[in-house]
Amino acid sequence: MANGQWYPPEWPDRIRALAEGSLTPVAPRRAATVMLLKDHDAATTPGPLVHMLRRRTSMAFAGGAYAYPGGGVDPRDEHKIRWAGPTRAWWSSRLGVEEATAQAIVCAAVRETYEEAVVLLAGPTEDTVVGDTTGDDWEADRAALVARDLSFAEFLDRRGLVLRSDLLGAWTRWITPEFEPRRYDTWFFVASLPEGQRTRNASTEADRTVWIHPSEAAAAYDKGELLMMPPTIATLRQLTPYATATEALAAAQDRDLTPVLAQATLVNDEIVLAWPGHDEFTKHIPTAGEAPA
Repeated sequence: MANGQWYPPEWPDRIRALAEGSLTPVAPRRAATVMLLKDHDAATTPGPLVHMLRRRTSMAFAGGAYAYPGGGVDPRDEHKIRWAGPTRAWWSSRLGVEEATAQAIVCAAVRETYEEAVVLLAGPTEDTVVGDTTGDDWEADRAALVARDLSFAEFLDRRGLVLRSDLLGAWTRWITPEFEPRRYDTWFFVASLPEGQRTRNASTEADRTVWIHPSEAAAAYDKGELLMMPPTIATLRQLTPYATATEALAAAQDRDLTPVLAQATLVNDEIVLAWPGHDEFTKHIPTAGEAPA
C-alpha cells in the first residue's frame, strides 16, 4: 500500500453486498474520541503534540491502527451529573442532538480519556482542574469505571468533582461506513493536557502510546509506516496549522460538524468508495474482487 490507510480485506465483498441489497447496515453506536494536545519546545517542529495510541493487532476493529483515546457512550452517561462549562442546551445546539444525548457524548469523551489515558477533565470547582490522578485509590476507581461497575456520575460524586465541559472543543464528526459490521457515530474533540497530569497507557486495547507532532504522524502515514483510519489521518492534517493547543481549541468553535460518511457506488466495472470532502481516501475496487487501487 502506498500509505498507511487501514483497509480490511473483507471490504470489497461487503461493499458489493451493500450495493446489491443483500447487506443490511447495522445502526451506528454513538461514540466520542479526544485529540489530547500539549505544547512543547518548538525549536524543531512548531505546534502542539497530540497523544495517540496503537490498537493491539488482535483487535477485531482497526487492529494495529493508531488512534486517539475514545469509545462508546455508556447509557448512564445521560444520568444527572456534576457539570461545569457551556450548558447542555449549548452543547445540544453545537452537536446537533437532544440535550440528554449531547451530555452523554461530552461525558463519554471525558470518561474515555480518563479510562484510556488517565487524564481527567474535571475539578473540585467549575474553574479548577484536578492536578494528580495517580495512586492506588484513583486506579481502583478507574478500573471500576472500565468494568462498568461505577458510572461516571457516581465517580464524580464520590470524588467531589465537576465535569469541565469548557475544556473540550468539538472538532468533527465521522460515521463508520454502512458496509462495516461494527459502526460508530463518533464525535471528535480537542482538549489540552491539564497542568500536573500525565498520560499513561491504561487501555487494554492498546499496546503503545506516543506524543507526536501531527505533521510527523501524517508524514509517517504517507510513507506507510503508521497505520490509520481515514478520520484519524484527516484530523491530524487539520491540526497541523495551529501553533499552540490554545489556538486549536479556539478554532474548534467554528468547525463544521456535518457528519462524514463514506459512500460506495457502482461505476461501470468498479466500485468507487469515497469520503465526501476527503478525496485522498477514494478507492477504486474492480467488481472482480481484485485489490483496490
